[in-house]
Amino acid sequence: MIFFTSDLHFGHSNIIRAAQRPFDTVEEMDAALIRNWNERVSPADEAYLLGDFTMRGPQYAMRILRHLNGKKYEIRGNHDQFVDRASFDRSLFSWVKDYHKLICQGVQLILFHYPIAEWDQAHHGSIHLHGHQHNPPAYNLQNAAHGLRRYDVGVDANGMAPVSIDRILSFFGCPAGSAV
Repeated sequence: MIFFTSDLHFGHSNIIRAAQRPFDTVEEMDAALIRNWNERVSPADEAYLLGDFTMRGPQYAMRILRHLNGKKYEIRGNHDQFVDRASFDRSLFSWVKDYHKLICQGVQLILFHYPIAEWDQAHHGSIHLHGHQHNPPAYNLQNAAHGLRRYDVGVDANGMAPVSIDRILSFFGCPAGSAV
């Protein structure tokens, strides 16, 4: 299975208030995010992080990453400077990129931390996955209602958990194996 997520902000106490997260402390938030991740993502799954994993630096990032199931890929966000620090163990990610095109079940996905107005094959069925905005779940519903195949995979829009490729494709009415 393939999962996507963004804007976890591990160790960031101010995000609790700013994004109106249902936690009292950063320790409670971090524990819930790890638990929610591991309840969905198995060690054999793949997980694409679309940015803003943590602002706390390489040691904190490595400690959290070692607790998360799955093969992990990182799309840089505006708060992911830890990945470029010499003390960060890059082997915790299969790769780190700024942007990525991925074909899943015959559908092209455009992975980028920031929401964009136009993306490759946007008018031919591709889906843009992003984070950054800390949107409520209604954001994705509004996009779909307007025929916009753009989906916020951030935890704030998805019950504080990663979202599966099957859920995203089903959300947009894509049958398994549909072509772009």
